[in-house]
Amino acid sequence: MDAYLQVTGSLAIPRSELTWRFSRSSGPGGQSVNTADSRAELRFDLAATGALPEHLKARALARLAPRLVDGVLAVTASEHRSQLQNRRAAEARLVALLAEGVAPPARTRRPTRPSRGAVQARLDAKRRRSQVKRGRRGFDE
Repeated sequence: MDAYLQVTGSLAIPRSELTWRFSRSSGPGGQSVNTADSRAELRFDLAATGALPEHLKARALARLAPRLVDGVLAVTASEHRSQLQNRRAAEARLVALLAEGVAPPARTRRPTRPSRGAVQARLDAKRRRSQVKRGRRGFDE
């Protein structure tokens, strides 16, 4: 395996900063349900890492604050039957969370106004619709 987990094109975290824990998955199982520790939990200490630049670390800590417990980001995977597949799923989730956490903020929307033509077209459509409805009324008015 690589020594680094690639988060974005230019950002990678060392695998030495990742902590794995395995346990038995819940739910129905088969012959090996009580013997295989296939559930994978991956933990990454975001607050103490040296792999991220300070500005990216601060951004990720702010964005991922609801998911953090004492600065540690934990991800679990138990949907597969094999531990290896669950490890890959947990890594993929961690990468997705970190990529979302360090992504630059979205550009703020610059308020715009509808063009004169768009306003005129909307009012014309309202007038036409009004004429249609007026034409449906009875003649006793």
